[in-house]
Amino acid sequence: MAFHVYLLRCSDSSYYIGHTDNLESRLAQHQSGTLQGYTASRLPVILLKAESFPTREEALAAEMQLKGWNRAKKEAWVNNDFGLLKQLAKKNFPKS
Repeated sequence: MAFHVYLLRCSDSSYYIGHTDNLESRLAQHQSGTLQGYTASRLPVILLKAESFPTREEALAAEMQLKGWNRAKKEAWVNNDFGLLKQLAKKNFPKS
């Protein structure tokens, strides 16, 4: 069984990140508004990207990592722009 992490764009242009073991069913729940929570009041939603993982733990870890990223990093991930993603991941420390 595969587990998926996914990123949705909501009608207000915000992003929602989640994970599931049944992507098709979970997307239908989000789209119909039957899944209470963040997306229910921000319909319609559009799937921007999903990735599969062999275990729920790996999918959850990816979800938590993505939730910690800023919008630019999420968009680089969606666009498979790994060069930009690498640049955005670098820490910029203030010069003394």
